[in-house]
Amino acid sequence: MANTQAFVLHDGLIQLGGQDKLSYLHGQVTQDINLVTDEQFKWTGHCSPKGKLWGVFRVFKHQDSYLLWGSPAATAASLRELKKYGVFAKVTIAQSELKLIGLLTDDQSAVCQTLGIHFNEGCNACNFGPYKALKLDAQRLLLVVDESFSLPAEFALQSTDTQWQRAAILAGEPSLGEQDIDQYVPQMLNLQALDGISFRKGCYTGQETVARMRYLGKNKRALFIATATLSTLPASVELESPVESGWRRAGEPLQFAYDQNNGEFVCTIVLANDTSLDTVLRFKEQPDLQLKLVALPYSLDPQ
Repeated sequence: MANTQAFVLHDGLIQLGGQDKLSYLHGQVTQDINLVTDEQFKWTGHCSPKGKLWGVFRVFKHQDSYLLWGSPAATAASLRELKKYGVFAKVTIAQSELKLIGLLTDDQSAVCQTLGIHFNEGCNACNFGPYKALKLDAQRLLLVVDESFSLPAEFALQSTDTQWQRAAILAGEPSLGEQDIDQYVPQMLNLQALDGISFRKGCYTGQETVARMRYLGKNKRALFIATATLSTLPASVELESPVESGWRRAGEPLQFAYDQNNGEFVCTIVLANDTSLDTVLRFKEQPDLQLKLVALPYSLDPQ
């Protein structure tokens, strides 16, 4: 029997509908929205005019709308900005009331069979009944459902989402907190490596900065994964990195997860993109606690 954990997620969903939904969204985000279909979701970024990210999302189609799935902070910021300019187009923009359930499993085929989910070859999205399913990788599924949906009894509903967040971090996926809004250009969060930036599409907000980072080699930062084993979680998770004269501030993790049962701490953090995986980080307030970097599960496009 498949070992399947279920998580009620508190992320946000922005829903765009109306006659101009494709053209409007296409002009606002880094992704080529023409590539988003009922059977294919894509990563995307939503930037300010200066090319800094309001939000990082997975975008997919569902019931004649586009939906942007992202963190609560990214959802709030992008919803505000999308509405600001949406008044000039035939488009409806709102926060969706649909529910998000994450499934973490060691037998995805069995889970899909139980739920009546079928992904066509090479596709990562599909409808099942009135609902939507996204295949994030071989272990993770996202279900987009409503209040009438009931999980099968054999799926163990978890009280916290620690293991779900851990899986996302170890997959090298970016997620923005309140402090991260309008701080990073897309390449600093590896969006190009996640196929979340189209360099062939037409104009969109922030494009000039994003293109400059690619073609002029201006980007000097990237998202990394760091891990540690801790007996307790430090009061502050601010990190430091080594320099010749000692240590300097590396910043706070973009996202972290801490498992109290085994002491595992995992996080994503933005560092200089030439940082060696041999680099050791430490907690600023508890310098005896060190973290090691682990390899990303994908290759970074050299820029």
